[in-house]
This record gives sequence, C-alpha cells and structure tokens, in this order.
Amino acid sequence: MRFSNVVVFAAMVVLVSVAGCAARRSGVKVSSAESGLIGPRWQLVELNGKPVPATVNGKMPYLEFSEEGNRYGSTGGCNGVGGEYELSENNGIKFGKGMSTMMYCDDMSIENGLKQLFEQVDSYRIAEGSLTLSKGKGAALAKFVALKDQSAGMAGTWELDYVMEPGVSFESLYADRKPTINFDTSTKKVNGNSSCNNFSGTFSLDGNDIHFGPLMSTKMGCPGNGEQVFFKNLEKVNHVDVQEDVLTMIMGDIVVMRWKRK
Repeated sequence: MRFSNVVVFAAMVVLVSVAGCAARRSGVKVSSAESGLIGPRWQLVELNGKPVPATVNGKMPYLEFSEEGNRYGSTGGCNGVGGEYELSENNGIKFGKGMSTMMYCDDMSIENGLKQLFEQVDSYRIAEGSLTLSKGKGAALAKFVALKDQSAGMAGTWELDYVMEPGVSFESLYADRKPTINFDTSTKKVNGNSSCNNFSGTFSLDGNDIHFGPLMSTKMGCPGNGEQVFFKNLEKVNHVDVQEDVLTMIMGDIVVMRWKRK
C-alpha cells in the first residue's frame, strides 16, 4: 500500500471513530437526581401558549418525577397519567407512553393537551423555579412552576372562600360567618374558627405536604352543617399551595379548600 493511501485510510479510521463516539455520546443517559426535576411537584401554568387555571374539574394540573424506575405522574384535571421517562445529554427528555385512568370529566381540554405534549416534547429547561418543556428549538409547549416549602407564605390569618361539598352552595353553609385559620409557622401551631367553634392544634410541613395534628375545639352547639363540612375536609388535606394572597388546600390532586388572606 502506498504511503498516500495509508494516510487516507488512517484519516478515514479516525473520522469513523470520532463519528461513532459522537453517536454514542448523544445517546448517553443522564441521572435523574442531577437533572433538577426530582423533588417538587410541578404545577402546570401554561400549555401551548395559553394560561392554565389553578384548578380544572376541581383538580390542580401537575407533573412530578420519581427517580425510582424513572417514572412520571401527572393529571390535566381529570385522569391520572403515568409512565416512564428518559433523560439524555443537553437537557434531552423523552416521555414513554403512559397508562391512564378512564374517567370522563366536563373539561378534558388540558388532559388531552398534556397527552399530546408528552408525545412531542424532546427537551426541558429549569430556571428560577420554573420548568419549560419544548420540542427542538421551537417555542415552549408547556410551562410549570415548582411547589416548594410553603411556610413563609402561610403565616397569618386566612378566610375560607371555597370548600368541597357537592350539591351544597358555599353561601348556604356559611351564611352568617366564614371559617378562619391562622398559622404560626415558627411554632407550627394553628388556630381559628370553624364558623361556630374555635379550634387549635399543631401542623407539620414538608415542602408542600401538610399534616394537621389533633385539633381541639370548643363545644358550642352550631346550626346547620357548616362546621361538620369544615372539619371533614380539613382532615382530608395533605398538600398546600400558596400563591400571593390565595392558599389552596389539596387532597392528592383535588382541591378541597381555598382561602383568602385577611
């Protein structure tokens, strides 16, 4: 073999080797723990350039990631959708086709939009507590905000303006007096009024997960079912979200109580 041919052959070997390495690098999987996706529950706030309400069919639309099994879970306000996801270099992400429950709800638009989103998305970006999902270098397909430790925003007194009780209006339950609740985040103590009796107790907070300790209340007789509905729903709460002057209490992904700051 002539020297010139040897040089050409060697150069081709090098090019093929580099191309092969590049191809292998592009398929490198990225640790979920290092991605920034794990930890918070991500509330959906924008989909296809349009704002998403805080609740759809009484549920908060969200997306969350688990490092175990590289699984994701979500809801668009009706059914729960979950499956596997895969990360790659340069903030690449791919959602596997997920399993879903089969309920029908009045508003399916956000849920259907999320399903289409998971089929299209191939990249993500996290900045200042926000998660953006996109396709290629195009415009954002969806935006989410992280629900983190809510303690700083919870402190103070709140007045109830929504409670989950199908078939009964809020106004009829609390025609004379609306329930109030006050959080002392430094001592993790809570007190308030159920619309009739005063109550007090403790609470624990981990991120946006909240649990109330035993609550004690006075024993005055109360007309109507307002107090019973209040305590029944308060016992269900396991998540909380504070956005400026609105505090939302959630059971799983269902909004059960909403409060306004007094």
